Amino acid sequence: MKLSWATLVALIVLATLSFVAYYTSYHGDESSSLTSVTEWQRMASPGELSKAHSFLSHNCNACHTPVKGVEAVNCIACHANNESLLKRQPTSFHANIGSCVECHTEHQGSKTRITHMDHNALVSLGLQQIQFFSNSDDEEERLIIEQVTLFLEQNESKKPTLLANPHLSTQELTLRCASCHQNKDKHFKLFGDDCSACHETAHWSIPEFRHPSPRSMDCAQCHQAPPSHYMEHFHMISKVVAGKPHARVDQCFLCHQTTLWTDIKGVGFYKHH
Repeated sequence: MKLSWATLVALIVLATLSFVAYYTSYHGDESSSLTSVTEWQRMASPGELSKAHSFLSHNCNACHTPVKGVEAVNCIACHANNESLLKRQPTSFHANIGSCVECHTEHQGSKTRITHMDHNALVSLGLQQIQFFSNSDDEEERLIIEQVTLFLEQNESKKPTLLANPHLSTQELTLRCASCHQNKDKHFKLFGDDCSACHETAHWSIPEFRHPSPRSMDCAQCHQAPPSHYMEHFHMISKVVAGKPHARVDQCFLCHQTTLWTDIKGVGFYKHH
C-alpha cells in the first residue's frame, strides 16, 4: 500500500513539474500553448471531427454537456430547423426518435460519413421510445408513440421464420420499410408493401434475383407500362415503331426485350419517351 501511495505521489509531482516547465517555457515572444483552453480541448479530444462539424473543433461545449456527455438537445440547437430533413418521407422519423449519437458518431476522422444509415440502431431507439412513453397520459408523448409505430412494429417480426429474409437481422425485420421508402417503390404496388420479403437494408438490389427467360410472356406480372401506353401515344407511335399494330398494353414481350426496356425487337434501342 505504501508503495502504491509513493508511486502516486511521484506521478503527481512529475506531472506538476512537467506542467510548470511547459507553462514557463517560451517560443519566441509567445507563451506555451498549454495555457490555452483550446489546446487543452485539443489534447482531450478522442479524434478529429467530421468535415461538417470541423468548425466546432475548439468548442467542446457546443455538443458536450459536462458530466452527461452529448445530449440530443445540443444537436437540436443547430438542426431543429432542417426542414429538408423533417419533411422528407425517408428521413422524417428524426422528429420522433429522441436521440442522435447512437447513429451519428463523431471523432472518427474528417473523412468519415456520419450520416451512414444504421437500421439496427433505429429499431433500438424506436423500441426505447415506445417503452419509455408506453404508460404516458401526455398527449404529446402519445403522439410520439403513434409516429414511431408508423415505421416500427412494437414487437418482434410476425413473419414466419422459414419465410424471413436471411439477409436481415431480427431487429431489421421489425421495420415497416414502406413507411420511409414507399416513394421508391418501382413495383407500382404490384408486390405489396412488404419490402423486407426480398430486399435488404445494405443494398436495394437482390443478388439472388434471376430474370425469367426472354421467351417469358408473363412480363405484366411484375412490370407496369408507362402512362403513355394508356394514351393515344401507344397507338400512334409505339405500335407503329415496333411494327405490332395489334399489340395490347399488357403484351410487353411482343415489342420489348430483357436487355433493356428501350431495346425494341427488330428496331434496336429506341428512346421515344
